[in-house]
Amino acid sequence: MAKIIGIGKYVPEKVLTNFDLEKIVDTSDEWITTRTGIKERRIAPKNTGASVLAYEASKIALKRSGLKASDIDLIVVATITGDTPFPSTACFLQNHLKAANAACFDVSAACAGFVYGLAAGWQFIKGGLYKNVLVVGSEVLSSITDWKDRSTCVLFGDGAGAVILTASKKDSILSAYLGSDGSESEILMVPAGGSRLPASEETVKNRLHFMKMKGNELFRIAVRVMVQAAGKAIKGAGLEFSDVDLFVPHQANERIISAVSERIGIPREKIYINISRYGNMSSASSAVALCEAYEEKKIKKDDIVVLDVFGGGLVWGSMVIKWA
Repeated sequence: MAKIIGIGKYVPEKVLTNFDLEKIVDTSDEWITTRTGIKERRIAPKNTGASVLAYEASKIALKRSGLKASDIDLIVVATITGDTPFPSTACFLQNHLKAANAACFDVSAACAGFVYGLAAGWQFIKGGLYKNVLVVGSEVLSSITDWKDRSTCVLFGDGAGAVILTASKKDSILSAYLGSDGSESEILMVPAGGSRLPASEETVKNRLHFMKMKGNELFRIAVRVMVQAAGKAIKGAGLEFSDVDLFVPHQANERIISAVSERIGIPREKIYINISRYGNMSSASSAVALCEAYEEKKIKKDDIVVLDVFGGGLVWGSMVIKWA
């Protein structure tokens, strides 16, 4: 059994607005806002590792939990923009925190990473292996964004969100559902930099170390599987959508959020949306949104909160939480 006892977020100070992007690529504030709902995003300083953002978010989560870094048994970092190919960003975060007693590993599940990480932490606690688990979604997407590609550079931003799970007599995570379809992996990916296509002069010249996305195909699949994931998680918790107090979807595109909410029948006032301020922060999006909803007192004790996410892989997932 596990419950959330601490939560925190961090976003870089630098704000990149749609008007700033008009000076970089052939786009406009109206075009971006109409098609995505995004008005601005945060950008980390150059050469800032994801572990640095994760550290700032984790410090806040630790303070709110009442625990010390030495109390953490496991650190799970969800990221696709790790500090290095290896070791894990979780190891760098452990060193920043001086959490010497923690085991560490990363989760690579793109925009669904935070929910995947929460599910893993939850299961480690339920299995009795660990008592206190730190789960972080942290991304520096500006480092893999092609600022010459107007179809993608308007979408992404940097940030981090963290939660601390602890063992409890009553489980506040009621259910989780995870899914994937590797046959659609090339819809959203970074083609080069791995063992299949190592870095070379040619890959750099062809800008293959930046994100590539087939937006129209992604939109169609995202809506379908997010509806499916939320439905399976709600059913797994023995609830109905009418029982949901707050729906926290992945912040990728406001049109996707609207389409999903319409299909599952969640009213707008029960949906948390912050995409206009941050854009898509991949694994950090749902973590930051959950934290902001908590800070804005949109979540009360015993509220039913549903996370619903989708990302490259393709991967997706949903989690139902009864806020403790």
